[in-house]
Amino acid sequence: MNLDIMLPYYGDVGLLQAAVRSVIAQSDPEWRLTVVDDGQEPGVPEWFAGLGDERIRYQRNEQNLGITKNFQKCADLAEHEYMTMLGTDDLMLPNYVATVKALAAQHPKVAIIQPGVEVIDADGRVTNTLVDRTKARVYRPRFTGQTVMRGEDMAVSLLRGNWLYFPSLCWRTEKMQSVRFRPELRVIQDLALIIELVQMGEEMLVDDTLCFQYRRHAESVSSADAKLGVRFLEARKYFIETAAQMDAHGWPRAARASRRYVSSRLHAATMLPGAVLSRSGKGIKVLTRHAFGPSRV
Repeated sequence: MNLDIMLPYYGDVGLLQAAVRSVIAQSDPEWRLTVVDDGQEPGVPEWFAGLGDERIRYQRNEQNLGITKNFQKCADLAEHEYMTMLGTDDLMLPNYVATVKALAAQHPKVAIIQPGVEVIDADGRVTNTLVDRTKARVYRPRFTGQTVMRGEDMAVSLLRGNWLYFPSLCWRTEKMQSVRFRPELRVIQDLALIIELVQMGEEMLVDDTLCFQYRRHAESVSSADAKLGVRFLEARKYFIETAAQMDAHGWPRAARASRRYVSSRLHAATMLPGAVLSRSGKGIKVLTRHAFGPSRV
């Protein structure tokens, strides 16, 4: 079984090259990497041409599509039964492909596989930030080995606090392609897509086998947007709309979790001191409203 590894690229060339090398270093050679370049950094096409690996496909967009449209293009280009949407600045450990393929064979009905992940900083050192400690200790379900999640319980868990690491997820390609990344969303589009699949009755396998490194650093798109408050304007609107959808779907507990959006409120509250120090009037207003305001548009 080949695994389609889709890499929507924009940003740092060095991090891109490190991500690609982590794919090449996989212990299981049955993979295909497709890089869709949404930038104009010099030397990138030439670097890929020099790799000489027929498993690697590279293309550069004629015009910049933006993050969400480029994600969708990558999803549409996947052809094998399973796929992963690797982040430009993330790394696969050498056992990633072998691990997710084995898990897929054990659980052929699940649409999503979340394997074990460790977090690294901008310099590649393993780290454990407050965000990631909270994900692991508060929001992630407690289990040993592996567990399968589905239905309202899964929706409640993710709407309380999204503890998944999107670039590490392995998807059944037909399920990923059955839904679309929402063009109006920029930093919460991954959660929106997964919640849509949950409503459709799809299942997720969570396994604690470590095989992926997720890079968390201040230069990521989501971190930059959070500083400006943009992330929270988008998140607030999404959670309030989703609460109404959960009510209509007959999932009252999921509706309450979405209406409260506890994790997102706490995240905004932790950003407030920085906004105050930088004297960002707009940021202070947005963050305060998101952290402490009522759950309505």
